Amino acid sequence: MNAGNPPGLDLERLRAHLDRERAGLVHGPLSAELIEGGRSNLTYTVSDGVSRWVVRRPPLGHVLATAHDMGREHRVISALHPTRVPVPEPVLLCEDASVIGSPFYVMEFVDGTPYRTAEQLTAIGPERTRGVVLSLVDTLVALHSVDPAEVGLGDFGRPAGFLERQLRRWGKQLTASRSRDLPGIDELHTRLGKALPVSPAPTVVHGDYRLDNVLVGADDRIKAILDWEMSTLGDPLTDLGLIVMYSSHPALPGSVISSTSGAPGHPGTDELVRRYAEGSGRDVSGVAWYTAFAYFKLAVILEGIHYRFTLGQTVGAGFDRIGDIVPGFIDHGLTTLQES
Repeated sequence: MNAGNPPGLDLERLRAHLDRERAGLVHGPLSAELIEGGRSNLTYTVSDGVSRWVVRRPPLGHVLATAHDMGREHRVISALHPTRVPVPEPVLLCEDASVIGSPFYVMEFVDGTPYRTAEQLTAIGPERTRGVVLSLVDTLVALHSVDPAEVGLGDFGRPAGFLERQLRRWGKQLTASRSRDLPGIDELHTRLGKALPVSPAPTVVHGDYRLDNVLVGADDRIKAILDWEMSTLGDPLTDLGLIVMYSSHPALPGSVISSTSGAPGHPGTDELVRRYAEGSGRDVSGVAWYTAFAYFKLAVILEGIHYRFTLGQTVGAGFDRIGDIVPGFIDHGLTTLQES
């Protein structure tokens, strides 16, 4: 680990805060490193030489309204930790921006593998690959089976009108980050709005559920779901649509967007949808709309990251290629919606 301060994290101030709030937790000088792979909030591994933790904070610079809410992330993992949904144990939330320059939270370090590429899965063989991907679906079923009210999340979102509000919200996010012409994205947004499905009963939704947002253990089961920044109460099929989207296309050349669908043994999207339907008991006949919405949402997220890159406000490698792949996600969204 780097003994100095990584971008966005002052270790001396972090140590002082931990000593005040959790006396005895830290036993030596802190070192830290930025975990690569995240596209939005910044994630660091922090160690005192004996124990390890993870620190999450918003990105440097451009922060859209309602995004990057550390309190929400901390709240949802705190609520889910006692359930059978695998999440890291929360350690501390700090909403005082004066400590490190932004709100942040600390959670336990979970040892596991985030599979981001087909090559990583190919290395473990088709049988294990199949098990890992099916475990991803089964874990989503477990998340969607949690009664929000029973775990203190009854007011975590406003499920009524969820899809309409989501479309409006992501349209606003697009406007806030629009710095160039994106052919087709307004058409996709409009067509999604004209074909809104009727949502099933609401659940806790993750909002960015995919294989590289979970940690997989040596037994090929999910050990922790990460990156809860877009979680809320709403339509559970939005999470399923994301899985289908990420499993529908091979990795794009030069892309920093994960895709594992090309690995031998990776279940097809039809099997993944059936697995979810059997485990959850939900009607999944309208999954194409949710998949198209997932393409739209990811296009908006990527455009926001591209915008921050143009302002010099991203940290890490690969951000220079984000802007080039946004049009492909718009086209896939339009095609998927047309096929539905």
